[in-house]
Amino acid sequence: MSWGASAGGVSGGPAGGLPDGLAGGFPDGSAGRLPDRPSRGLSSDLPGGVSGGLPRHPARGVPDGLWGGPGQGLAAGVSAGLSGGVSDTSSEVFVKTGDIPAMWLRDSTAQVRPYLAVATDPEVGDVLAAVSRRQIRCVLLDPYANAFNDGPTGAHGEPGDLPTPGDWVWERKYELDSLCAPLQLAYALRRATGREDHLDEAFHRAAWLIVRLWRAEQSHAQRPYRFVRPSGPFAGDSLPLNGRGAPVGWTGMTWSGFRPSDDACTHGYLIPANALASASLHGLAELAAAVLDDTELAHECWRLADEIDAGILAHAVTEVDGVSVLAYEVDGLGAALMCDDANLPSLLSLPLSGWCTPEDPLYRATRRFVLSGANPSYFSGSCASGIGSTHTPDRHVWPLAIATAGLTGSADEATRALETLAATTAGTGLMHESFHVDAPSRFTRDWFGWANALFCELALEVCGGGVRHFFPVHPRALPGGSGMGGASA
Repeated sequence: MSWGASAGGVSGGPAGGLPDGLAGGFPDGSAGRLPDRPSRGLSSDLPGGVSGGLPRHPARGVPDGLWGGPGQGLAAGVSAGLSGGVSDTSSEVFVKTGDIPAMWLRDSTAQVRPYLAVATDPEVGDVLAAVSRRQIRCVLLDPYANAFNDGPTGAHGEPGDLPTPGDWVWERKYELDSLCAPLQLAYALRRATGREDHLDEAFHRAAWLIVRLWRAEQSHAQRPYRFVRPSGPFAGDSLPLNGRGAPVGWTGMTWSGFRPSDDACTHGYLIPANALASASLHGLAELAAAVLDDTELAHECWRLADEIDAGILAHAVTEVDGVSVLAYEVDGLGAALMCDDANLPSLLSLPLSGWCTPEDPLYRATRRFVLSGANPSYFSGSCASGIGSTHTPDRHVWPLAIATAGLTGSADEATRALETLAATTAGTGLMHESFHVDAPSRFTRDWFGWANALFCELALEVCGGGVRHFFPVHPRALPGGSGMGGASA
């Protein structure tokens, strides 16, 4: 297919457009023009070549049985979701989330993370750059949307959502972490390969658009975003106060309407998403200074990250049984939600987000809390233990959370997590969204690309070939960093 040009960079958004001052990407509000970008057929050799090469490069210690089962997620759960192709430096690739025919910004970064292990292969690197360019196009079309169609098809997850999304948009739930995903992938691709062709004028405009939106959403009461789902089985997704969301106070953090589970936030400041945004801003500052030649953007990223960090430490640290832990959500008015959810970013995933080290005392205390019965979403059974979600049935745990516990724990914990995941596929050889802790054959979603990819990332990590080092890291999480109690750089 051929992309047509889209003047202004936001033409796919809903009626009513963007908040004042967010119509253009650059500080002067200029819109420019989105380039015409071809999308051609994906090479048939790529999926088999990458999934076949990863066990040998460098994860050759992964047992063959694991790669023959859930490890096939690289081919079945990731590559089968790719459409479009790579012909030159203007091509784009659409990444289907799995059994839903849409591309989530967050999921699409997660689904291709394992490919970074072999991204120096030119064909693999080209595909990742093409995914990055598609993500950037989506951000410029509508930065408040979480999921997009493969073209202006007019398909929507729920047809009655208000305001009506644009034709490119599958769903317009504003999730703070969704805007982290394009920044994360763009940064990681440069770190993994040294290439910078994806960090073009469109990326530069999208970067400013994201930063300005996050700045604007520090004062959500003044913003026009709303989400109403008037009817149907998911009408409960509507935000309160006619879609505006529950009241919040000023904290320095930036607001989110929805969690990475696509469920509505109870309180508007989602702590794991703010932490990921802070780490992403530090990565973007590096790109702004080293590649984009934009010191103004770099300094704005550092300032905003500092304000977010200060807000987290001032408003989210809560005493539970005499121990300081982080809340999952707060409203800046004194209310806090004490739990964790399986979907990333989560409190459990904070080191994976690059916001802190696994050894940080506040993180260790928070980890003990979320991996215990004190977390209402934690379940333990005869086949598995881990964190579930309000998004799925009771006593269902998510492979995402099991893998995250392994990726943020000790080497033994990582190995146990890998073994648990390999043993709970219900004979399908693929990860699922969730499964019952006593009966893995009771699962949700036959095909969930994100979970397949995270299993593969865990397998790579166990064998010394992980990819997390390609992603942005907060200065406090670097060797010699100050930890959560100190000021950021």
